Amino acid sequence: MVAYNYKQRAASSKQQTMKGDDEGGSELHLTCFSQLSDHDDVTLHFHILRLHKQIYAWVGCNSAKFGHLYAAAPTPPNNTVGVTSLIGGASDNIGSGIARRLVLKTGLNILLACNIPKNSPILEANAEKILVQKLISLGYTKPKI
Repeated sequence: MVAYNYKQRAASSKQQTMKGDDEGGSELHLTCFSQLSDHDDVTLHFHILRLHKQIYAWVGCNSAKFGHLYAAAPTPPNNTVGVTSLIGGASDNIGSGIARRLVLKTGLNILLACNIPKNSPILEANAEKILVQKLISLGYTKPKI
């Protein structure tokens, strides 16, 4: 279990990665980091848990609250994405759009917990950009054709 004091880590962009094996023999990868948003001077916090054929991600700012939880998955055969709200929120909230685009970029099932204030489109775009950049650097995205 990884515990953080976000007030102490607010100015930090350090990253912590943990690896472990689940009961099925697949590796679990946990990546946690914080980064200052480019335009808003707000610290964004990220947790990325890579599971077998899926990614769980949490994005938050200003507090360690869980926020709304969304599930998104590719739906064959036309490569569309289905998204649903599991806890709080609605299908038109911030997290559902991010979850939908993450499925398109990764090809994996996505669980996304999102604690970003409403009516903050620049902050939302920055959070998604940072998250996608990290997923690319970790090798979790589909190669471009």
